[in-house]
Parts: sequence; structure tokens; C-alpha cells
Amino acid sequence: MSECGFIGLGRMGGAMARRLLDAGHRVTVYDPAASAMAAVAAHGAQVAASAKAVADVAPVVFLSLPTPQIVQDVVLGPQGIREGRGLEVCVDLSTSGPETAVQLAAGLAEWQIASLEAPVSGGIKGAREGTLSLMIAGPAAIWEEVRPLLEVFGKPFFMGEKPGAGQIMKLVNNLLGACAIAITAEGMTLGIKAGLDPARMIEVLNVSTGRSSATQDKWPRAVLPRTFDFGFAAGLCLKDVKLGLLAAQSLGVPLGVGSAVCDLLQRTVTNLGADADFTAMAKIVESDSGLDPDRAA
Repeated sequence: MSECGFIGLGRMGGAMARRLLDAGHRVTVYDPAASAMAAVAAHGAQVAASAKAVADVAPVVFLSLPTPQIVQDVVLGPQGIREGRGLEVCVDLSTSGPETAVQLAAGLAEWQIASLEAPVSGGIKGAREGTLSLMIAGPAAIWEEVRPLLEVFGKPFFMGEKPGAGQIMKLVNNLLGACAIAITAEGMTLGIKAGLDPARMIEVLNVSTGRSSATQDKWPRAVLPRTFDFGFAAGLCLKDVKLGLLAAQSLGVPLGVGSAVCDLLQRTVTNLGADADFTAMAKIVESDSGLDPDRAA
């Protein structure tokens, strides 16, 4: 059994914290939402009064937080976890971007605390079932030390010791995932307008060269049934794509397709709200094409 902490108990973080508990680890948790803490406490977690209080008792603290600024504030801000008496390793599971990863590594090093970035992919289902992919960067020795804990969440891939390497990999993944949804929405709308059956289209695509994560998973689960509840908010997807565009700009990489998808995501958030599922991009494409988004399929 290991002693660890978990900060950020949303749909992803709460599921990952429960996996640590189910694996027999002692977990101390904090989230600003009392209801989120209560749900994990009912599963056996110890509840702390603040983020710093988690780091007072846990040598390894995991973060699952929504934005880079919140990550920076929780780690490096006043009463941040780097001031915790017990903290030895901070593991950021959030998609917070390479710039934040560099800042965390430098800021924690001043306090002799190790920093690992470990952004995850696989959604709420993967978090619940322990089938996430994790993109790790940081000191190799620390990675090996923390690896058994990370494997509770799924399959970790070590991307190297350079701060930001794991975050770049995650941004590439999310950029491709968002692009797959956008182009699938366009292709499906084209077929529907021409009178094709959408379910049969997906069946054909999934045994043809047009298949993707969107056709294989997102359309059958969330678009064809018109539930649009795959489990990732359009606002968070927009944040990730914007981080990818910023990273590309700093590296001199033009992302024309990515920029177009960013615009579509922005329209999705503007029209349907930040909490709308990212598969709701399809609704915007359908509406642009004169289809009724509530009846398109």
C-alpha cells in the first residue's frame, strides 16, 4: 500500500482516485466541491481541508484539474502544494500544456520536489475501467518509482525527461481526435443531405479507409443515437486545441486544419455552451448545411 494524494475530483479525477482506492492505496483527497469529496470519501478516501493539506501528508500527489492557470495556482501559488510538508513528487494528470509543465518542473525543483507530467487519454470510461493511456515526461528515476501507481490508471508511455514532452504528445492526440470529429461531421452531413442512411454510412466507413476514432466510437455511442454524451466537454476540447495551436506557433509549425477545427469548436461553445459534448460539433455542421440538428440522423 502506498500513501498518495489526489486533487481535482471531477468526472475523470474522481474515477482515477477510486481506482487507487480499489487497488489498496491510502488516498487523501481535496476538491473545492464538497459533494465531489464526499463521493470519493464514501469509497474510502481521507478528506483534506485544502490542497496544501493533501501535500502535508502525501509524498505523491496527483492533479486532475481543468485549466493551466488552476494547475499553476494549486502547485505554485500561495499555500500551494509545494509548501506541503510531505510532498516529494507532483504528478500532473491534467492537459495543461508544455509551458505549464516547464514552469512546474522549475518551480518545484526550487523546493527539492520532483515533477512528472502524465496527461491522460481515454475518457471517463477509460478512467473508470483503468484503460487510459498516459503520456509521461520527467526524471526517469522518478518515473520508474511512480510507475506502479500510474499503471493503476492504464498504460503509461514514457516520452522522455524533457519537461513538456508528455504535454505535447497529449496535445497532438487531442488535436487529431478533434479533427476526426470535425471531418466526420462534414462527411456524414454530405451523405445525409444526399439521402444516405447514417447508420449504414458508419458501417461502411468502419471497414474502409475513412474509419477513425470518430466513426468507430463517437458516432455509434453519441451521435447516431443523438445523445451527444460521449463525456468530454467542448469547452475543454477547445482549451486543448488552443494549447496545441500555441505550441505549434512557438515551434513554427503551421496548423491550417487545426485552426479550422478550433474555429468550429469555438462556434460549438458559443452556440451550445462550454459544457456541451465535443461531439456536438456535428450539430453545427448539420445546421450550417440546412439540416435540423435534432432530426439529422
